Amino acid sequence: MPQPNDSQISNGNTPATSQVLQLLLFVDERPNSQEIIRQIKAYLKSNQGDQISELQVIEIKEKPHLVEHFRLVATPALIKISPGPRHVLAGSNLLEQLKKWWGRWLKTFEEEQDKERLNGQSKSKAVASVEYSAELIRLSDDVFRLKKEKEELQAQLKFKDQVLALLAHDLRSPLTAASIALETLELANNQPETERNRQLKEQLYKQAKNQFRIMNRLITDLLEASRHNQSQFTVNHTRLFLQSLCEEVLEQFCKRFQEKSQVLEVDLPQDLPPVYADPELIRQTIINLLDNAIKYTPEGGKICVSVIHRTNQKVQLSVCDTGPGIPEDKQDSIFEARFRLERDKAKEGYGLGLSLCCKVIRSHHGHLWVDSVLGEGSCFNFTLPVCP
Repeated sequence: MPQPNDSQISNGNTPATSQVLQLLLFVDERPNSQEIIRQIKAYLKSNQGDQISELQVIEIKEKPHLVEHFRLVATPALIKISPGPRHVLAGSNLLEQLKKWWGRWLKTFEEEQDKERLNGQSKSKAVASVEYSAELIRLSDDVFRLKKEKEELQAQLKFKDQVLALLAHDLRSPLTAASIALETLELANNQPETERNRQLKEQLYKQAKNQFRIMNRLITDLLEASRHNQSQFTVNHTRLFLQSLCEEVLEQFCKRFQEKSQVLEVDLPQDLPPVYADPELIRQTIINLLDNAIKYTPEGGKICVSVIHRTNQKVQLSVCDTGPGIPEDKQDSIFEARFRLERDKAKEGYGLGLSLCCKVIRSHHGHLWVDSVLGEGSCFNFTLPVCP
């Protein structure tokens, strides 16, 4: 068997032409690395290792993908890669470990050669092929990452196409209704002022206003879904008093409650501790929950908004209604993006609001869930951590 010279032993630039005991020595920039290399070479030479083995020295900073490929956690490291099974030695006492294992490696090597002679086979497993294999793995990982990025971009483009299609389709109805109401209102303004005409104009005004509100809600939901479909939430934490925020939001909803003659019950203790949260994101979450409560609660129904301080350093906000309730087997699914119950397919919206609420609360390390009884109503709850 030909004997490799020092350059072959130290860097492995020339692949072995027959089956040899193949070794990789990983070193870093530490001053004692050269001494370790010298010791390993000297030991191999004194034990005929320079005749039956091929040693390749690898600087980890030059070939980090090989370090990843062999999943090394410490250096220096000596790896026997052929014949198998692979064996890794690592640590400051590398030479002592090699002395312990060298006899076993030789025995495995001799057994492999005997098998090859019996089978009439001659294998060649150059170290260079290992590096080539690791490079292929690294490139495969890069290709996989690029494919994932491509899939994500394609999903975003598909979603934006869906948004445009939904806008074109679903905005047409409220836009047409609002246009008709405004045109009729213009005609009514040109008629003599009577009690009946006054009532008609008031009705047309409310109808137009309601249609514009529907369009605004649809556009807001779609824009929010589009924005959070392609990026994570940016949460600006600050000290926030939930009771004050709830009072501000509820004031905006007064007319909405009156329009459906809904009864509002509020329980907002003033001695609650502040939470650690983003005011705007939590405001939008409360608005979405109230929007749903108003939409699904019938005229004359009841809506309750309450906040309590839980014993586990959490503050809980609840929005309860007396709507139709949610089937038990669907109570988890309603928080998924674009999921809608069959009974709600004809209602406005895309089933995006609860999904966004869930993302917001999770980004605050909180929890959002629903308690509901079919035919009796629903209670949406979320928790936020108390401000430290």
